[in-house]
Amino acid sequence: MELTGVSIRRHLIILLQLLDLASHASAKAVFAHFMMANAAQYEVDDFKNDISLAKGSHIDAFALNMAYGVSTSEQAVANVFNAAESLGFQLFFSFDYAGNGSWPQSDVIAFLQKYSLSSAHYKYGGKPFVSTFEGPDNAGDWSEIKEQTGCFFVPDWSSIGAQAAFQLAGGVVDGLFSWAAWPTDGQPMDTYIDASYLDNLKGKPYLMPASPWFYADMPGYDKDWAYHGDDLWYSRWVEVAFLEPEWVEIISWNDYGESHYIGPLNEKGYGVFTTGKAPYNYARNMPHDGWRLQLPYVIDLYKGGTASITEENLVVWYRTQPGTACAEGQKQYKDRSFQDRIFFSALLRSNASVKVSIDGIEKDARWEFEPNGGIGIYHGNFDFDHDHLGETTVSISRDGEETVHVNGRAITETCTDGFANFNAWVGSATSGTTFSPVAPKLSLSKQVCIKGSGSANYTELCETTCRYGYCPIDTCCCTAMGAQKKRPKPTYEKGTPKSGDESYSGLCSFACYYGFCLEATCSGNQTATHSHPHLGPPACVGNGDDDRANLHNSSCATSGPHAQTTHVSNAFKQAITSVGAPFGIGFFIYAGIVFGFYF
Repeated sequence: MELTGVSIRRHLIILLQLLDLASHASAKAVFAHFMMANAAQYEVDDFKNDISLAKGSHIDAFALNMAYGVSTSEQAVANVFNAAESLGFQLFFSFDYAGNGSWPQSDVIAFLQKYSLSSAHYKYGGKPFVSTFEGPDNAGDWSEIKEQTGCFFVPDWSSIGAQAAFQLAGGVVDGLFSWAAWPTDGQPMDTYIDASYLDNLKGKPYLMPASPWFYADMPGYDKDWAYHGDDLWYSRWVEVAFLEPEWVEIISWNDYGESHYIGPLNEKGYGVFTTGKAPYNYARNMPHDGWRLQLPYVIDLYKGGTASITEENLVVWYRTQPGTACAEGQKQYKDRSFQDRIFFSALLRSNASVKVSIDGIEKDARWEFEPNGGIGIYHGNFDFDHDHLGETTVSISRDGEETVHVNGRAITETCTDGFANFNAWVGSATSGTTFSPVAPKLSLSKQVCIKGSGSANYTELCETTCRYGYCPIDTCCCTAMGAQKKRPKPTYEKGTPKSGDESYSGLCSFACYYGFCLEATCSGNQTATHSHPHLGPPACVGNGDDDRANLHNSSCATSGPHAQTTHVSNAFKQAITSVGAPFGIGFFIYAGIVFGFYF
């Protein structure tokens, strides 16, 4: 086939258009779960205020959680779409099948057909995006819903686990959303459930959850527990950066009853405490706005691989009472791992010292995590107890001069009708001094894991291998990223699991090859080639939202983006593969036919 200059240009334009389609279809996005039930009394201006704050935080869309049969839904939906259209913001429906029972198929179709053509409706690959909160028993409805609406379907069916959710109704899902945003075993958050989704989705996109907190005391909804929050708002965004899912959904924007809201307090949304028969309103006067302050940085980092800083800031959060302060306090624990600590994250252009003052007594604190290279988010915490109460201040100083501080709510043993409040108080401040943009020297594509952890018998192995960039997500959890560290001189030992458990195969192979064979778990003997394939155990399945026994027993095999050592750094490859094999194969076939692979 002879190619003229004109035909070459024409075919190049077609190829570039295909690449443009690929990049748009695979564009990362961050959503926030928005409880429409808590916005039933909102006017358009209320929605505009929330949307403006969300846009300022670099959030792309609200996922509108809607329970069936709520009389105010129609007007509230009309109002929020009105507000979003006027401000250039995106929305999509998250049909709640648990709150008031299942949605009739015809009602779902009606909502999608009415609003999917709106400029404010979020679309993926040109299709209106839609999600759910639970509803696996109605999986069979979605073939017809998709046929009638052309929607892109990414439900949360976490109660049955990733494997079963993927297979329901003949594989009707286009992707999956996990609700597992909190650790439920008293340990820090890990990524084993995320790994099970990445494995079972077999290349389909994953919607990863992120949440800062969870505390609920609403007997009317049979909710009276608290999960391990603490460092979660910091650590989860590190996990997001490492896993690089297609989307992230923040839980939540305005769920006051579960205490994980990052949006503003609004008196119009407090009806949940009445319907939920809460003993008191534990959200009033407990702002969480500070949790949005560093979102532009972490979202830009996740979406673009880099982010810049023009002003330093500080975010502080903690419970305002010791965990055992009130007579009714311990009754709220489902997870008793809450620590009496003040938590703080500072977005800084270089290292600085941190101090904490409680009741006028100032003490040095320390960073638990520091960004590799010096630019980014520093994170730490500070203990308090019954003998260490009063007004609080967290301050950041550099070269003897204070750069930013937060004056916090007093920590006391004062209770409300005998109840401790396990909700968090969140405060924040900016330095007030701006400077030319600075950014980390390395983009995410050039970073690897430099610190990690593992569960049970994997702990020591993961801590060792993750330090040098090998942190497979089926067995380990990366807790810090940075430049690749120089690996030890190889000893060329061939490492195998002592127990015969093949889930250790890759870890033992890597560890022994570099001379740190751990005797408790690995056997090193003959000379090995430089290879450490990771042969993980079968992917885990779930028996409910809080079932993690399978995860920690089998660890969840995965083929996610960080199953080996580094990010996929080739943008061209990402653009092709992220929209699926058929598109990628078609692209190269087209290129081959047109150009004969001459180039």
